[in-house]
Amino acid sequence: MSLNRIDTPGNQRAGLTRHAALRRSGLTWLLIFGLLGLLCACTKKNQPAPQAGPVEVTVMRAEHTPVNLYEDFAAQTEAVESVEIRSRVSGILERLAFKEGSLVKKGDLLFVIDQEPYMSALAQARASLAQAQAAHANSSQILKRSRPLEAARAISRQELETAAAKERADAAAVEASKAQVQQAQLNLGYTTIRAPRPGLISRAQVKPGGLVNASTTLLTTLYSVDPMYVSFTIGEQRLESLLKQYRPGTGGQAPPIRIRLADGTQYEHGGKLDFVDAAVDPRSGTLPVRVVVPNPEGALRAGQFVRAILARPLNPDAILIPQKAVQELQGKHSVFIVGPDNKAVYRDITATVRSGNNWVVEQGIKPGELVVVEGLAKLKPGAPVKPVMAKEAPKDTSKAAPGSGGKPAPAGGNG
Repeated sequence: MSLNRIDTPGNQRAGLTRHAALRRSGLTWLLIFGLLGLLCACTKKNQPAPQAGPVEVTVMRAEHTPVNLYEDFAAQTEAVESVEIRSRVSGILERLAFKEGSLVKKGDLLFVIDQEPYMSALAQARASLAQAQAAHANSSQILKRSRPLEAARAISRQELETAAAKERADAAAVEASKAQVQQAQLNLGYTTIRAPRPGLISRAQVKPGGLVNASTTLLTTLYSVDPMYVSFTIGEQRLESLLKQYRPGTGGQAPPIRIRLADGTQYEHGGKLDFVDAAVDPRSGTLPVRVVVPNPEGALRAGQFVRAILARPLNPDAILIPQKAVQELQGKHSVFIVGPDNKAVYRDITATVRSGNNWVVEQGIKPGELVVVEGLAKLKPGAPVKPVMAKEAPKDTSKAAPGSGGKPAPAGGNG
């Protein structure tokens, strides 16, 4: 006999009661566990975070350092003398007697123009001279015979005066013929064109067989080589210091003005200030300046683009900071200073000029302050630091010749 459960209303109420009790018990435990978790979280939050140790950084002590600064200007070379070679006579160019682009000496043959017409003109002038001389000889003899005849009253006074006038006219004709011969000789000589001075000659503008017109046709240009001019412009703000440093007669030995070539190398010879224009251009506030530079080897050519490097007066109180210690952002410069409490201090500085691999600080750093040069990536304002002195202080590398390795940066120069 099997016993079957009979779901009576009483049994159903008892089951519901047990289910509700179990449900309430589960919720109670969940609530307890949630409160315990929240309590643990609050406990951890209220615990102090572990303190990080100070950041070890390399520092240097700011000191006054004498600095030689330079500024460079866009410049162009110019021949002291440039001669445009033109012919004084017209004709067909017969011969080109030089190598284009070579150095020539004074008196070297450059061009030869067809000489035949001028040789013929000279022969004709000489023949005319001979005729005039023969006529003058005849009139001279007539005048010589007429004087005693007039004294003996064999001829009239008028006939004597006519003979004298004829002799003077024939003498003048001789002089005119001599001048024509001389001009013909000059014209013949002008058919050979020679170098008026030593220099570097350009290419020929007319080739053999071409027509040359007197005084108008440009044959070539001859440029002097040694010395050479270097011309540039300078702002009026820099003019007074330029004149004090480089003007002759101001006393002391003016530093040489260096030239840097287009490939970055320094020209071996220094120059001297030769010319400063009399007026400032009101539109640009600049004025032309010219330097004369020796050029014995002919390394400089007229028209080259170079840089003229001028030394500024020595700055004895400059503060040099390595470039790696300076942070640049949107044209502003900043550094980290180690404060008295060994905490990092963010500092804006004024630095517009570089000397070698260093910035020249104008404002923002005082002598004796510790400047961070390594470890900047780990720093934040107010962070504790452990300063370690750098082994070497920054040096003024601008004393090296400008244009060589470690050259100084432009100090506000033009171009």
